[in-house]
Amino acid sequence: MFFIENNAANIQSTDYWDSEAGAAGYCFLSWNGGAGRLLLADALIKHLPEMNSAHTCIVSYGPVPSQKGIMAWELLFEDDSLTPFAITISAEQCDRLLTDESQGGGFAISVWTRAGLQLSLPGKFRKVPSLPCLEAWREV
Repeated sequence: MFFIENNAANIQSTDYWDSEAGAAGYCFLSWNGGAGRLLLADALIKHLPEMNSAHTCIVSYGPVPSQKGIMAWELLFEDDSLTPFAITISAEQCDRLLTDESQGGGFAISVWTRAGLQLSLPGKFRKVPSLPCLEAWREV
């Protein structure tokens, strides 16, 4: 386990990067202060340029049929290209579920590394029938 000390949407301190999960290269999605914060393991820092090209982060939640239906999160860093960067993490790599009423936007997704805040994007959330979804955002 690891701790996260919050200052609203910002992370004041954490020992995540020295935890077993962080050292193993897993990322973690934490929600606080109306924002999702993606803690990016050191091994994944190489993907920051792809994330930085995005204008929005689309967060999808649903089952992964190819993995026996485990529940997971998909973070799609939308840059309007044919191949936006996306990362999928298991539900256990997140500290809470979002409600059906949370679907839509109105929050930020920030990406944090050992060096601190790296980027912040407007976020959109949807529940989907299955992952991977990898679809652009569509207003309902």
